[in-house]
Amino acid sequence: MKNLKKRSGYQWFIEPSEKMRVPFILFGNDDIIKNMDENVYKQGANVASLPGIVKAAFAMPDAHWGYGFPIGGVAAFDPDKGGIISAGGVGFDISCGVRTILTGLNVEQIEPVKEKLANELARNIPAGVGSTGKLSLSKDKIDEMLAGGAKWAVERGYGTNPDLQRTEEYGIASGAKPEYVSDRAKTRQKEQVGTLGSGNHYLEVQEVVDIFDNKIAEAYGVALGDIVVTIHCGSRGLGHQVATDYMPLMLKAAKESGIDLPERDLACAPIKSDVGQQYYGAMRAGINCAIANRQMLMHLVRQSFSHVLPQAELKLLYDVSHNTCKVEDHVVNGKSMKLYVHRKGATRAFGPGHPSLPDDIRDAGQPVLIGGTMGTFSYILAGMKESEELCFSSCSHGAGRAMSRKQATKQYSGREVVRNLAQKGIIIKSASFKGIAEEAPGAYKDVVSVADATENAKLAKKVAKLAPLICVKG
Repeated sequence: MKNLKKRSGYQWFIEPSEKMRVPFILFGNDDIIKNMDENVYKQGANVASLPGIVKAAFAMPDAHWGYGFPIGGVAAFDPDKGGIISAGGVGFDISCGVRTILTGLNVEQIEPVKEKLANELARNIPAGVGSTGKLSLSKDKIDEMLAGGAKWAVERGYGTNPDLQRTEEYGIASGAKPEYVSDRAKTRQKEQVGTLGSGNHYLEVQEVVDIFDNKIAEAYGVALGDIVVTIHCGSRGLGHQVATDYMPLMLKAAKESGIDLPERDLACAPIKSDVGQQYYGAMRAGINCAIANRQMLMHLVRQSFSHVLPQAELKLLYDVSHNTCKVEDHVVNGKSMKLYVHRKGATRAFGPGHPSLPDDIRDAGQPVLIGGTMGTFSYILAGMKESEELCFSSCSHGAGRAMSRKQATKQYSGREVVRNLAQKGIIIKSASFKGIAEEAPGAYKDVVSVADATENAKLAKKVAKLAPLICVKG
């Protein structure tokens, strides 16, 4: 990209030109930037042209092409300066996120029963396209879940109050308005609570194979050789339907407000408009759907472990969302502002001392979870103070795709992927070899490089590296 300039070792930028109101800033090392899809630059420049954008549009080291915003994109908007809210800036899988659970076990305790545990998890965790859960909700109960989030699940016996302490926003997204979620979206979710879904969603049993910061690791309760469980999933059909429902409404609202959209996928509405506020309420309900879903899945994981390893004590390390818009206070040019922060395929990463964090880990900073894919490492990181100044306390959420799903199925065989990983001691459980091919490790960027770049750019600090032992694939 000829307009791309290097600002520092891990920060690049494109100066405002044509319709851009602010710069577009990318984070990554030379190789990451060199190999980044050029569509990311185009989409970033488009985001930088939207009304009310503050400071800059950003892309994390794992960024790749998406609908509207690039995946790995971050942007904040000022509601008092004509700022917008965009369904394409949140994503279709609202609040897709990662939940990492401590087990109190070590690898020596897992190895003798690894196959048995894998079978129990695969039997107990609904996964795959169209998967349905064990709980069917009436419309009234769905509304309660959309308003109550993980707190709703815990109140019904699917978890404990300490789980809520270790979930973003303490397990309930404020501002949720179930009445702005369509009946069709609710119908799609009726039997999908407590399901993993498909695509890049997974449940992994992982071993802590490296510690980078002993003090923070101790604060998080993580040690070398520990076994953790990580869940990656979102709001299932409901979140997708919310985005589908509001995209045409936003196209109309943008036109009526005189907003010149660079592309249809950037459909948006002024934050203070009726459509903007209705989408915000529906999207926040989608966040509650996702965190309730992960809470229910954690309950099923606890049940599975109790049948195989009853001595396990499963405690939540943290639950972080990506694909969100959140109203947050940030300091820009010395002034505190209340902004609508869009993070699409990006994670909130509050630094040490932030008042939103639980008391027992506040001094360490917010746990940040970067997921890999079958056969690759995942990372636990901690938010850094520098990230607030750099990009509204945001960082990477995963490895980021290096090729499309269609390309991956041409290049990889699902059966061969399973066979190769089995030779490395990694058990894969999935009903779809096609889904495994789509999510093959080689279809993604190098997560080690992404995690290193995330730390070197001072977005988040590496704490621990995790290696997969068992993967239940959606």
